[in-house]
Amino acid sequence: QVQLVESGGGSVEAGGSLTLSCMISGFTTSVIYVEWFRQVPGKEREGVAAIITSSGITYYADSVRGRFTISRDNAKGSVSLQMNSLKPEDTATYYCAARSGIWAGLRSSEEFGYWGQGTQVIVSS
Repeated sequence: QVQLVESGGGSVEAGGSLTLSCMISGFTTSVIYVEWFRQVPGKEREGVAAIITSSGITYYADSVRGRFTISRDNAKGSVSLQMNSLKPEDTATYYCAARSGIWAGLRSSEEFGYWGQGTQVIVSS
């Protein structure tokens, strides 16, 4: 079965960096759309970055463009989110989600059936 396992969250001061990793297994296709979401209590999950594993095409939310970089290592079956110049407003629980196929732009969380367990990112001012 499909599994997504995240790692790499933690606490950092504003301006610092963190890298999140999502290990993906169980898909029968190599064409996978992976999106990182984040959520704070009381708010909906927000998509921040996405990548198509077969092509490497990426999408970013305006709030993170230029600071976050999503990448994939198909040999390892992983997708990473490098987060630089972190701000207190980046504090959230981060989730990776995946679906097969090619999709354009950031997608709604309702479109995903496979999710990681979430990893917390805390950015202090």
